[in-house]
Amino acid sequence: MLNKTIAFIGPGVMAEAMITGLLRQKLSQPKYITASGPRAERLEELRAKYGVGTTADNAAAAHEADVVVLSVKPQRLSDVMKGIKGVRPNALVISIIAGASMKKISAGLKHKAIVRSMPNTPGQIGEGITVWTATKEVGGEQQNVARTILSALGEEVFVEDESYMDMATALSGSGPAYVFLFTEALIDAGVHMGFPRRIAERLVLQTIKGSAAFYQDAGRHPATLRNQVTSPGGTSAEALYYLEKAGFRTAISRAVWAAYQRSLELGKEKPIHIPDAHEEESG
Repeated sequence: MLNKTIAFIGPGVMAEAMITGLLRQKLSQPKYITASGPRAERLEELRAKYGVGTTADNAAAAHEADVVVLSVKPQRLSDVMKGIKGVRPNALVISIIAGASMKKISAGLKHKAIVRSMPNTPGQIGEGITVWTATKEVGGEQQNVARTILSALGEEVFVEDESYMDMATALSGSGPAYVFLFTEALIDAGVHMGFPRRIAERLVLQTIKGSAAFYQDAGRHPATLRNQVTSPGGTSAEALYYLEKAGFRTAISRAVWAAYQRSLELGKEKPIHIPDAHEEESG
């Protein structure tokens, strides 16, 4: 168990997921956790549900904490950091904010021990994956603390190079949205053919779950598994032909690249231009 006081600055969905995971896995206790934010009704909800401490005073919460978790919206980060004064010199700051570089957070808080992380929404049920990195001032013990807290959301992957964080934001951070859209499209296709929606939903959900589990268990390239279920001249071959003709792979690649660009923009880095189809054809 972590005998560390933890302050969540921003009591949103992912902060609640981390609190849930920490308590469910007995990695912390409610008495060690404080959630801070401006909405009294949200704070009351967390207090009633988990028994954690709450406050509307971000500065007070941060000052008392061994670990400060920044979990506000990217657009609010600068204002929130201005209001936080007196982070303990030996405290660890963990950010789950998309696009916010460690340099920006360090300058805003005048603090050097920073962990930058990117979780995803399946973390709400302990099935997420979080990519994270740390400044050189984060020692071995603090890295273990960070790893323990982030593992409350599911799996975690440490990377040395911070540039991977914006990539992770686009791929795994935003990834569930792509999967949900694909899931919705499959269900709607089933309904269009004539299935009752409840049956279409069941068929699609188990197909996705089973396919992911089979891929993980097989340990082979997805193209190999795809070929196994694609008979020459068969139904899968016909469907895949139309997906390729419609630019399925390109659309996914462009979507992820656009999300990557947006992550860079949120961090106020130089945006990367994505050429449109007309530019590609002409150049």
